[in-house]
Amino acid sequence: MSVDSDLREERVGLEHFASLPPSSLSSHAVPYLLSAVDAVVIILCSAAGVLLYQVIYGKPELEPQLAVGILASIFYVLLMSRGGMYEVSEAATAAVEVRDILIYWFTSGLLLASVAFLLKVGGTFSRLSSVIFFVIAPIALLGVRKLSKIVLGEAISTGFIGRRDAVLIGDLHEMLTFKPRDLLAVCGATEVRRFALSREVDPKARTSADIGVIDLLADFVRRHDCREILLALPWSDSERIELVRDRIKVLPVAARLLPDARIRSLTALTWPTRNRSFSIEVQRAPLSAAQRFCKRVIDVVLSALALMFFFPLMAVTALAIKLESPGPVIFRQTRKGFNGREFVIYKFRTMTVQENGPTIVQATRGDLRVTALGRILRSSSIDELPQLVNVLRGDMSLIGPRPHALAHDSYFEMVLSDYAFRHHVKPGITGWAQCNGARGATPSVEHISERVKLDLWYINNWSLWLDVQILFKTLFEVLRKHNAY
Repeated sequence: MSVDSDLREERVGLEHFASLPPSSLSSHAVPYLLSAVDAVVIILCSAAGVLLYQVIYGKPELEPQLAVGILASIFYVLLMSRGGMYEVSEAATAAVEVRDILIYWFTSGLLLASVAFLLKVGGTFSRLSSVIFFVIAPIALLGVRKLSKIVLGEAISTGFIGRRDAVLIGDLHEMLTFKPRDLLAVCGATEVRRFALSREVDPKARTSADIGVIDLLADFVRRHDCREILLALPWSDSERIELVRDRIKVLPVAARLLPDARIRSLTALTWPTRNRSFSIEVQRAPLSAAQRFCKRVIDVVLSALALMFFFPLMAVTALAIKLESPGPVIFRQTRKGFNGREFVIYKFRTMTVQENGPTIVQATRGDLRVTALGRILRSSSIDELPQLVNVLRGDMSLIGPRPHALAHDSYFEMVLSDYAFRHHVKPGITGWAQCNGARGATPSVEHISERVKLDLWYINNWSLWLDVQILFKTLFEVLRKHNAY
């Protein structure tokens, strides 16, 4: 068979994978569902122990036994989670882990007995109903585990469970060596969307074609809000790995280099037992879903309160701008935000011009374009207050790297390799750079380089407490009026 025929067959297989319908349930939800089912089973078994006791001897109190069931379910679920038993790669295997489940269950029993002994509450519970509970619970858990494996296997095979937030990019041959069970182990799905890099022999033509594929990938990631990129490339091809890494750094997603066929052939581990640590993290996701949710809640609450508090000041400012000079009250300019998405930023107009294009001149000290009122608004940062609306809309956050005009963004991305990482979080009204004195214009590469270092430090060290510190530091920085003109 010719090489062309091989490639045609491979591309047909790749097109089949790309045409698979999106899954209805993310594999990320599977551990939560499995743990919830186990918890419910344990609590029901504790209630069943009480009912059987009623049939035999009488009527013990139901509440204490349910409390035992709830505590037992907490211990058991925590132990199972720590052992990785709820991960899709483990839960989808055919064999039931009888030994592991029994060990985790009896360990939970020992922990319960220890708690009862330390709190001296052992006499509160019916011994017989407790024995019945601890006998029937593992039987039920084993039965549910077997049933869940059957259901999970069917759901994965039909595509009902999968991952819509992950994509695979790399060499065509390498990608096709990953069987469904391999992908299930490394990313929790039997199939993900694939992007094949060029098979050109000429280095220049190959690089040009690769860039086109990576740009298509980036567009797909942005449109479908993907959270992870998987790289399937030979580990010896460092040039191509660096190219992909350099082109995807503008995307606020995690990226992992999967073991290539040669590495997989050298290891004695079987795929069902492999874990994510076997891959190499080439790019870290800035914030988790939970962290983004917390930050968003704080943004909405504080910006709404701030708008109500500053509304009288904003109304007076708007009237003063209107009376002082002709033109709109609100200055609008296109900026880049999270994931490189463009948005329109709002500020009080402080200049006689409304620049928003490929050439924008930054304001300088003593700039004649700044109005008399504008100097007061800029030095006091009152001109930034309309951005609270941007925060409410979700374009910005209270805390984050300050967004720059598109013309400046394009230039800074060319001269600073790490500049694109600023788009891994939402831009902010204030940030770590601003509260450390990096405010105002950026007349040189050294100025913007220092600001980018501070912004990247914030992204890599983000916490809610850090945001609180930045808010308080910003108040003092505004009072100092340093570099504000």
